[in-house]
Amino acid sequence: MKKFLFLFTTLSLIFSTDAQAFGVKHDFTVFLGPFNASHTEFTYRLSPTNYEVKSDVKTAGIFDTLYPFRAEYATTGRIKDNDLETTSYKYKSQSRFNRRSKELIYDQQGNPIYRLSSKNDKTKKVEILPDIKNRDTTDLQTVIAELARQYNKVKFCDARLQVFDGKRRFDVIFKDEGQEQLTANEYSPYQGLATKCSMYIDKLGAKGDDLLWELTSDRPIYFWILQDPKSQRPFIARVYIEQTPLGALNVYTKNITLEN
Repeated sequence: MKKFLFLFTTLSLIFSTDAQAFGVKHDFTVFLGPFNASHTEFTYRLSPTNYEVKSDVKTAGIFDTLYPFRAEYATTGRIKDNDLETTSYKYKSQSRFNRRSKELIYDQQGNPIYRLSSKNDKTKKVEILPDIKNRDTTDLQTVIAELARQYNKVKFCDARLQVFDGKRRFDVIFKDEGQEQLTANEYSPYQGLATKCSMYIDKLGAKGDDLLWELTSDRPIYFWILQDPKSQRPFIARVYIEQTPLGALNVYTKNITLEN
C-alpha cells in the first residue's frame, strides 16, 4: 500500500512551473479496489534556485482499520545550470507494527553517498552507497520534477529518466498517450480535455520483491493532466492502475490550492 501512495504523490509534481516562485497543494482521495483507502496532502514549491516537495499520507476508513499506515516524504534540491540536483531526501512511516525511517545524504554535486535507515527507533544503520557519479541518476521525486519541467515547456510526456533509490538503479519511462475527456464526479470536481500519459519501470536486470516494482514492470500506470482555468497551471487530475492484488487503484484530485 505504501508504495502505491508514494507513487501517485510523486506524479503530482507535474504541477510545476517555470515562474519565478510558485507552489501548489494537492488534496487526494485514493480508492484501492472497493476501499476508500487514503487521504493524502501533497505540497510542491519552486523558486529560480531551489525546489521543495512534501507528501503526507494516511490511510482512511475501513482500510485504516485493516492496514493502518502513516508516512511523510520530503525532498529538497537546488536548480543549477538548468539541472535539478537533490540535496536531501527523508522518509518516515508508521504501520501497525513498525516504524521506519530513511535518509539519503548527497555530496555537493548531487550524488547520493550515504543511506541512513532505522526500524522501530533502533540505532540508525549507515550504508556507503555505490559510486554512481551521475547527476542524471537521483531520487524518484526529483525525476518527476524533471518531467514536470519538460511538460511545462513542450506539453509532452515522452521521457526516459534514471533513478537510484538507495538500493537499486532503474529507469522510469514516460509515454504520451494522447488526449481524453474527463468528467467530474463525486470525488473530484475537475473535468475537461486532459493529456493522458503512462509510466512504468525498466528494472535494468535488477531483482526485487517490491510489489510496486513488479506491477510497474508489467503494466503502465496512467495519469491525466488538466490545466487550472484561471492560472493555466497544469496539474494531475487522475491516476489509474488497472490491477493490483486488491483491485484497481483510482486516485482523484479533490482540491488544489495555488501558492504564489
